[in-house]
Amino acid sequence: MPPSPRPSAGLLAGLLLAILVAAPARAQIDLREYAARRAALAAQIDSGVVVAFGAAEPVNYWPTFFQTPAFHYLTGFGESDAVLTLVKRNGTVSPTLFVPVQSPVQERRDGARTRPADMQRTTGIAGRDIAAFPSAIDSLAAAGLPVYVVSDAQTGDYTSRDTLTRGSRFVGRLRQAHPWLVMRPLDEPLDRLRARKSPAEISLLRRATEISARAHQEAMKAAAPGCGEYEIQALLEGTFRRFGGDRPGYGSIVGSGPNATILHYMEDSRVMRDGELLLIDAATSFDHYSSDVTRTMPVNGRFTPAQRALYQIVRDAQEAFVRQIKVGVSYDLASDSGKAVVADGLLRLGLITSAEATVDPPEGMRCPDGGCLELQLFALHGFGGHGVGLEVHDPAQYYEEIADRWGAGDVFTVEPGLYVSPELLASLPDTPRNRAFLTRIRPAAEKYAGMGVRIEDVYALSERGLEWLSSGAPREIPEIEALMRQREPELAGGGSCGRPRT
Repeated sequence: MPPSPRPSAGLLAGLLLAILVAAPARAQIDLREYAARRAALAAQIDSGVVVAFGAAEPVNYWPTFFQTPAFHYLTGFGESDAVLTLVKRNGTVSPTLFVPVQSPVQERRDGARTRPADMQRTTGIAGRDIAAFPSAIDSLAAAGLPVYVVSDAQTGDYTSRDTLTRGSRFVGRLRQAHPWLVMRPLDEPLDRLRARKSPAEISLLRRATEISARAHQEAMKAAAPGCGEYEIQALLEGTFRRFGGDRPGYGSIVGSGPNATILHYMEDSRVMRDGELLLIDAATSFDHYSSDVTRTMPVNGRFTPAQRALYQIVRDAQEAFVRQIKVGVSYDLASDSGKAVVADGLLRLGLITSAEATVDPPEGMRCPDGGCLELQLFALHGFGGHGVGLEVHDPAQYYEEIADRWGAGDVFTVEPGLYVSPELLASLPDTPRNRAFLTRIRPAAEKYAGMGVRIEDVYALSERGLEWLSSGAPREIPEIEALMRQREPELAGGGSCGRPRT
């Protein structure tokens, strides 16, 4: 039969919008998968008690309650002040969720909670009143069972600094009450389990990334000279919620001009100017799973020749890195590929004197005894990225120091970046080597001053190959410029970004 007429770009955009809006606001991981995770963690110990604390109820009115990643991974339970125990004896594991019990008056004020009697039905775990937890754990400790603790830090990046959470205070009190008790952390075994994403987890990350990509499209159409970074932040985060996201997966980074050279800039308070670049690193969490997408664009919709040159180096480095990714391939191989592209590009632009040349580093930059590579002053982070999942910086299988190789089930970002910061260059120690370097690169440093470019995409790896989850966010220069020529969306309160409200 004859082919159907090809739908117009406007019709395709409308269909995508309808699909996103009609999609369910939440997805669920099967209770059997949570049970399998608990069983896999319990298999890491011979016998003993595993204790995992959930997040406490916030003591202020923002941000609202959000479960800790490790606790959510093991239970899927989304209420505050809960504690999970796994008691393993003679090969048998008995899980219990200890939860607060509210009065009818408290429920009118704060909403109903899951009652202990309903916990088995809703989570697959037996429930008990949290009031019984202290005596239960004391009894288990008195029986001589070792205690294994899962950290309740909100992010694994700061687990080593955790001293104030309920879990850390619990460990201190238990050690004081039972000085002879054997206590060990279980964070590393749990991280290894979390590193390999299941098909259900990948589905949630795919959805989070689709929503995030849509928000980046809206931001590209809205950005203009005179627009506040905060306006773009509001547009991004409103789009996240409109399409079913929980909340931003991390603080939205909307950095224009010099702010694009600050990796974790989150103030989002500056007004954009004509001729500048705008770097947006923002993504949503969907059912607790966070994406992580970055795009860089010209504020006025057209890259200058200098902006184009710097941007293309980053894009080419990303592509060189991605080409190497396969199950069983070393991360270092991909990293070296991205680094080679960056070194060649910076040399071509005149920002470094050679790929192997070094400088005496500024304070705070970690370097070998011989100094830092010149390119490290512009490539401030790795050429790859990091795992994503329940945390925006989530465990990944290729983190393992022994293997250092990708595995099926890895979901991660690839995010090279280049940042030309006059302030960082000015912070170099006054040494003969540094003076010679700065003299050589001065024309290029002035030409590209204040430019920051990062391109970050999310990928999922399986035995079938590599899936580019963030393909909905344009990243090629012609695609970005074409999207930015489209009609600017009207914002809440009337008008468009950077223009007067009616």
